[in-house]
Amino acid sequence: MRLSAVGVARDNAGMNIRVALRTTLLALLVAVAAIPSSVSAQSGGDGADGWKLSVAVGPAFALGQMADRWAKAIGERSEGKLAVRVFPGASLARNDPAREFLALREGAADLAVGSTLYWASQVVDFNLYALPWLAAEERALAALSESTVVDRLMAAAERAGVVPLAFAVLGHRALATSRPLRDPSDFAGMKIRVPSSTLVTNLLVELGSLPRTMPSADAQAAFRSGALEAQEGSLATLAAARVDTLGMKQVFLWDAIAECAMFAVSKAAWGRWTDEQRAIVRETALEAARELPALARAENDAAQEALVKRGVTVTRLTPSGRAAFVTATRHVYERWASAMDADLVRAAEAAVKSVQ
Repeated sequence: MRLSAVGVARDNAGMNIRVALRTTLLALLVAVAAIPSSVSAQSGGDGADGWKLSVAVGPAFALGQMADRWAKAIGERSEGKLAVRVFPGASLARNDPAREFLALREGAADLAVGSTLYWASQVVDFNLYALPWLAAEERALAALSESTVVDRLMAAAERAGVVPLAFAVLGHRALATSRPLRDPSDFAGMKIRVPSSTLVTNLLVELGSLPRTMPSADAQAAFRSGALEAQEGSLATLAAARVDTLGMKQVFLWDAIAECAMFAVSKAAWGRWTDEQRAIVRETALEAARELPALARAENDAAQEALVKRGVTVTRLTPSGRAAFVTATRHVYERWASAMDADLVRAAEAAVKSVQ
């Protein structure tokens, strides 16, 4: 058997966290993600409303929750002198997470917390975490955040025009499907909704599927009509979207694609700030980044539990089953690795090898 059923841990210590996170995930369905949250302090910042912080999701998700926490920490650490207003839904970037890095670079946002998967459209080296099965194990993914890899990615971000402050692991993404997936041949002809990521699109095309990007409203109609059969995304987004109600009763944990969060600041804003302001922003970003991985793991655990309770079958690709996928998509890995900084890729591969 190449696949093994995934069980859900139910220890008492984690139950309260999972219940709370499940509640916030469900709350997303009735929340309007693009409504700005309140200002974290009553005065300060560069304008009447303070500094603008962009994030693609609201506080129902770990990434959005940490953006709020970062904004609040800046206000508290400055004793109310600095105000930060959070704009979820990538509303400062035309509601497009793939444009968020550009909005930060051009000064439409002063601060941002974003996913490497989306920001890779502006910084090709951020595709590192999405290289197919580069870091399929959790310990391998963690190794990439504790090595010279991060230093090289920070340098790439700075060359691209922003001030990078911290990285944090978000985890692996999954596939929700209307039929089981077991080996590469099962992807043939499957119509899959994907994010705005050329690498993810290339990977799925290589497997013979038909990836498509489309707005959420259009996607719902497409799933109901059969024009779409699968959805790529994090477990948290799949659970919040209630994919089971759209005919997707299978979730495939194939660990092919990972993503990290990046905390960054506009160079224009950084240049205006005092040394004291910079120190506060950097220290609070590092603190938030240290907290985010555990919060993201708990979020995904809660999402997986919610999916299983709603009748979704969750399966994970085993290491032995992974070999066929790695072979089938090796061309994609090599093509994208060659587009990145060669020293970065070598450092990443060495970091992963060191924990295997």
